[in-house]
Amino acid sequence: MENLLPLIIQLICGAAGGNIAGSLMKKSSLGTLGNSIAGILGGGLGGQLLNMLGVAAGGGGMDLSGIISSILGGGVGGGVLMAIIGLIKNAMAKK
Repeated sequence: MENLLPLIIQLICGAAGGNIAGSLMKKSSLGTLGNSIAGILGGGLGGQLLNMLGVAAGGGGMDLSGIISSILGGGVGGGVLMAIIGLIKNAMAKK
């Protein structure tokens, strides 16, 4: 369970990050559900990528630095993936 909690935090923060990015980039927004799904995927990928690179302080554990790493990695990863998908969607719609 201890290894599952950082992932859950990353997924939730990814959904939040995707929706925040969608609200900031209204033309690239995928809608609430689309932003959430892209954010969840990006949050999981972003958090795991930080852990693999060793950037996550505390190795993604449940100490304060591990929780902060999970929050930041998930939120940023979710926002970035939502923005990338939204920009690709807009570029394809213009053709």
